[in-house]
Amino acid sequence: MRLRALLGDGTAGAGIPGIRLLVGEAELDRSVRAVMTTDLHDPSRYLTAGALVLTGMGWRAEPADSDRFVRVLVAGGATALAAGQAEIGDIPADLVRACERYQLPLFAVAEELSFAHLTEFVIRRISAERATDLTAVVDRHRRLVQAAAGGAGLDGVLGLIAADIDIHCWVLSLTGRQVAAGGPDLAPGLRVGMARAHFAARARKARVPSRHRIDGRAFSLLPVPEAGGSDAPDTWGDWFLVVEDDVTDRPDRHQALLGELVRLVSVGRDRVEDRRRRTRRLSEDVLNLLAAGADPAEVAARLRVAEPDDAGRTHWQFATATIPDLPAREARRLARELLEEALADQPSAALVSETGSGAVALIPGEGPPEGDGAESDPTTRLLRELLAAPAGTTAGGVRLRIGVSARVARADGLRGALEEAWHAGRIAGTRPGRVEVVGHAELASHVALLAAVPEDVRRAFRGRLLEPLRAYDASHQADLVGTLGAFLDCDGSWTRCAARLHVHVNTLRYRIGRIEELTGRRLARLEDKVDFFLALKLR
Repeated sequence: MRLRALLGDGTAGAGIPGIRLLVGEAELDRSVRAVMTTDLHDPSRYLTAGALVLTGMGWRAEPADSDRFVRVLVAGGATALAAGQAEIGDIPADLVRACERYQLPLFAVAEELSFAHLTEFVIRRISAERATDLTAVVDRHRRLVQAAAGGAGLDGVLGLIAADIDIHCWVLSLTGRQVAAGGPDLAPGLRVGMARAHFAARARKARVPSRHRIDGRAFSLLPVPEAGGSDAPDTWGDWFLVVEDDVTDRPDRHQALLGELVRLVSVGRDRVEDRRRRTRRLSEDVLNLLAAGADPAEVAARLRVAEPDDAGRTHWQFATATIPDLPAREARRLARELLEEALADQPSAALVSETGSGAVALIPGEGPPEGDGAESDPTTRLLRELLAAPAGTTAGGVRLRIGVSARVARADGLRGALEEAWHAGRIAGTRPGRVEVVGHAELASHVALLAAVPEDVRRAFRGRLLEPLRAYDASHQADLVGTLGAFLDCDGSWTRCAARLHVHVNTLRYRIGRIEELTGRRLARLEDKVDFFLALKLR
């Protein structure tokens, strides 16, 4: 019940005669969850949050006692204090001042109103409201189940919640993909921020719900468990519910309703899993045929089963994913889930499955394939963009390596495309970023050659050329390595490089001279420029 119910008004009922508000008119919407009577000097061990405390003032021996007593009540989470006038007459001014100081509502209870009668009134109102809340929760549950069973979809179910309790909520995947919305669509950057917060909360085993502030807005994140599975949070492979509010401040009935919503989303997620399990089997069949060297016509027939409506299909391409830092089973599962989520909104469903060292996606495409220029193809760009969420978190130190093949229009080119994707993934494995995506275009550059060089050879080559420069930089607080990189990026142009570095051309000439002196190389020679370029790329 609300405090204002003690006084009575047009919305709170008739109230109870004999009680008068002294302090806290602005706090009358506070909730009362319990009532207790005490004259102890320190009642803290018996206090419960949300309690209306009734007192006969037996604890007060001098004015200073009021401040101490009120501080104990506020620290214990009391909602308000009601002081009886039967023994003391008017409420002491020191108690009024203390309640004003700590913003604790204070009521005066007239002599004719017994504490027993007041307690009975409060308990009766609390019980009646709880019964009403229970009925409302049951009714909401019924309507939620009907909406889900009636084909309203997750958007419809979330919209029902948003309208019912005036709250915005969304279902996101571990990549930040918006699965469903019960409010305005979240901006892409905000979704990525949510996914990163979700990863980080799971890494530190935060309590559920985990609460976050992003762009000045408060959000609560609730994991969505697998339907029929354990309620324990799944570290990686799940959806999660985002609520724009701190749900721990919400009434119990609202929290119960959100818990029911999580269970319904879990059922929806399980339906998606059923569809994905079927495509995984088809993908595995195609991979097995390729591994066995099956006739391309047999592979093409299997693809027609996977994509019966292939009138607009013009090409296929592979993407591979590996996670080198996790145990094999967990790495395969997470790699597969990340590919599935990243490709979930594509016009044609990708065939994704786990394999020995990671996961593979066979991606159908429509329309004319783009040329094989130096620029990355749409799939490579898409995966770089959509896998930004795991790239920004330090959860478990996980690194993700993605390789993407060129597009092929015939089944007899699939085996080569798969090998190309795995090779691109191996090149991604040589790079330092948390998430690295390498497309087929990079296989035609020096990157492919460098990836094939053993690490000890690369380290020795890099050290011979760059170590003298690093040592000089460390001892003289210089930046010869940076100057070298800028000079090569500017194709050896003195004026452009000096402008980029914000130095005079003569200063640049001095630095280049020091580089040549320390390394014994000449940057006027093409061979030495190439060597320096490769050494910098190997860093």
